[in-house]
Amino acid sequence: MGTTLLFFSQLNMCESKEKTFFKLMHGSGKEETSKEAKIRAKEKRNRLSLLVQKLEFHEDTHSSRSGHLAKETRVSPEEAVKWGESFEKLLSHRDGLEAFTRFLKTEFSEENIEFWIACEDFKKSKEPQQIHLKAKAIYEKFIQTDAPQEVNLDFHTKDVITKSITQPTPHCFDAAQSRVYQLMEQDSYTRFLKSDIYLDLIEGRPKRPTNLRRRSRSFTCNEFQDVKSDVAIWL
Repeated sequence: MGTTLLFFSQLNMCESKEKTFFKLMHGSGKEETSKEAKIRAKEKRNRLSLLVQKLEFHEDTHSSRSGHLAKETRVSPEEAVKWGESFEKLLSHRDGLEAFTRFLKTEFSEENIEFWIACEDFKKSKEPQQIHLKAKAIYEKFIQTDAPQEVNLDFHTKDVITKSITQPTPHCFDAAQSRVYQLMEQDSYTRFLKSDIYLDLIEGRPKRPTNLRRRSRSFTCNEFQDVKSDVAIWL
């Protein structure tokens, strides 16, 4: 707004100088014809409109950039520090979960957190149809041999799930989910706390651009029909 006021002040000064110069050149007794006055007024309005648009564009762009920066740094360093206290605190915070997922993508292991999220949603299922269809989708995507996002499980755990998948219960993936959770906590989490992604957050630095592979399609219950998802957080 201050830039706009300054512009109008400068414009008035230029207009005054223009009138004085015109009088000196043509004499005070000569007046512009009606046609010339209309042309001059039209040109002045066009110049004014163009310059005002430029000023407004500059101010809007500056405001947009400031808002974008604020959005990127919405996590306070104090909040991010709490994520270093335990893996549970990290996953219980939406922004912490998002930051950890970004880190796993840099290590090409985001299937672990996506499996964990899918299991959290699955355990909330109540209707038999939901339980059956969601269990089948999780098994085919994360558990079976050569699954598109196969997680690292021991043979015994996979065998138990394979035998129970025809009659699944809301807790048939508990052992696998616990295994993946421990893997992330003991391995990925410790590296996350030393990563630039986390250090930037606790020091209040803006998010850095990261070169990542194309992310695989996230698990959602929209992959099959007539099934409602109860998940609270999707990344």
